[in-house]
Amino acid sequence: MIEIFNISRLIIKKKLGLLSDSDENQLGQFYKENTHVDEIKIEDLIDRLEDYSQIDKEKAWGAIESKSNKSIPVYKLPIRAIYKFAAAAAIIGICALVYFKVNNTYNEIIEVPQVVTTPILPGTDKATLTLEDGSVIELDKKNPFQTNNAQSNGEKIVYQKQNGKSAKILYNYLTIPRGGQFYIVLSDGTEVWLNSESQLKYPVAFKQGTTREVELVYGEAYFDVSPSTEHGGAKFKVLNKSQEIEVIGTEFNVKAYSDEEAVFTTLVEGKVLVDNGISSKNLLPNQQSILDKKQKSFKVEKVDVNQIISWKQGIFSFRNESLKDMMKVVSRWYDVNVVFENKELEEIKFKGILDKDQSLEEILSIINSTSINGYSIEGKTVTLK
Repeated sequence: MIEIFNISRLIIKKKLGLLSDSDENQLGQFYKENTHVDEIKIEDLIDRLEDYSQIDKEKAWGAIESKSNKSIPVYKLPIRAIYKFAAAAAIIGICALVYFKVNNTYNEIIEVPQVVTTPILPGTDKATLTLEDGSVIELDKKNPFQTNNAQSNGEKIVYQKQNGKSAKILYNYLTIPRGGQFYIVLSDGTEVWLNSESQLKYPVAFKQGTTREVELVYGEAYFDVSPSTEHGGAKFKVLNKSQEIEVIGTEFNVKAYSDEEAVFTTLVEGKVLVDNGISSKNLLPNQQSILDKKQKSFKVEKVDVNQIISWKQGIFSFRNESLKDMMKVVSRWYDVNVVFENKELEEIKFKGILDKDQSLEEILSIINSTSINGYSIEGKTVTLK
C-alpha cells in the first residue's frame, strides 16, 4: 500500500527546491516502481501554477506540511488570493481524487485505450441576455454590450444604480449555458455570481418602496445582497418554484438544479428565512437548508461554507461526494454528457479538489487512476467503464 499523499508532498517540495537527499531517493524509488505514473502528468499540473511563485515558499510549505498527517487530505478554501499556493498543493495532493477512493489506498492502473477526438476545454465567462422586448444578446468577450441602463465587457454585466418609479417593472433574463459562468451587478448594487446551466430573472430597476424580488429560475447562484438599510428598509427575496428566500443584507448560495432532488440554501453571513409554502426555516451562518422537492420537507445542517462556495473562487471541492454527483458538476462545466457503463461506479465516494481551469482530459486521467477501468470520449459524450 502506497502513502500517495506523501509522494505528492515530495513532488511539491521538489518544485520548491526543498527536497532533501532522503526525500529525493524516496521519490526516485516511487517513479522507478511505478513507471506508468508519468502518463498522468503530475508535474504538468504543478507547472500550471508557476504564477504562484511570488508567494513565500517556506510559508506555503508550512501550510501544506500541516495537513500531511491526515489519512485523507481535506482542504478548506479561504479567500483564494491569500491561499493560492495551498489550493495549488491541494490540486497536486488531489490524491483522494487523483488515484484513490476514500479509503486512501492506491489502485493499479488498468491500461485501456482511450478514444479522444478533440480536446474538451473548461468553461468560460459567457451568457445570454434576454431583454424586456424579447431581444436576445450573446454576452462574451468578443461582444461587449451597452444600453442606457447596463453594460457588459463579456465577463460581467452591470446595471446602473436606480430605483424605478413607474408602475410597470421591466424584467431581463440572464441565462448561463453549460460550460459557462457569469457575474452580474443588479441596479440596487446586489452582486450575483451564476454557475453553469443557470437562469436568473430580475428587474432592470427595482420599484421604490417595495420588496426587491429576483427569481433563480434554475441552477446555482451566489448572492451578496445590498442591505435593506440602503433602500428604505426594502427587503430582498429570491424566488424559486420550490421555495422563497427572504433576505436582510447577507451573503448566501442557492443550488436549485432541475435534475437534482433537493434545493440547497447555504448561508455565509447575515440572516435569511427559507419558506416553501408549507414550512419555513431561519438559517444562521454556516448552516444549509436542504429542501426535498418531492416530500416538500426541510432539514438544516451545519456545513463548511468555503467548500460549498468554492466554485465561485474557481475551484471545485468535493467531500465524500459520489462519483455520480461529482460528474454532474463536471458535465455542466465542460458541457458534456456522462454515461456510466458500470452502474456500480456511480456510488463510489470521493474527496478532493479540482481546479476549474484544468482540461477535461486531465480530470479524466485523474479519475482513471481510481477504480474505473478506463474512459472514452466521443463527441460530447464521456463513458466511464
